[in-house]
Amino acid sequence: MADQHDVLDDSAAVMPFPAQTPPAPYYAVIFSSARTDGDNGYGAMADRMVELARDMPGFLGIESVRDELAGAQGRPGITVSYWSSLEAIREWKNQSEHLAAQKMGREQWYASYHLRIAKVEYDYGFVR
Repeated sequence: MADQHDVLDDSAAVMPFPAQTPPAPYYAVIFSSARTDGDNGYGAMADRMVELARDMPGFLGIESVRDELAGAQGRPGITVSYWSSLEAIREWKNQSEHLAAQKMGREQWYASYHLRIAKVEYDYGFVR
């Protein structure tokens, strides 16, 4: 069977899709966003954030999709990252390069965004 992969947003950072998470429970950070026009360094920063997140304690995986053809709608997208604990999520939120990326996101890359954190109590899947 061929490996399934997804490209994170506009970047070249490839992660398994769906993310290979451990048995529940674990946490999901759900980031829904609408991008502004143009890359303006976003792709390179998105790649770097995935690279950094992979090295963070408690990181379990990431899944991301973006509708590149919906320009009039602000290019909606959703990224879900998976973490072992709320503490791991707090450490990621406060990681220095991630803080700089968050600032750039508010200043130029996102027209809007909304973040949610949820505890995954149960999961299952199917693979052909």
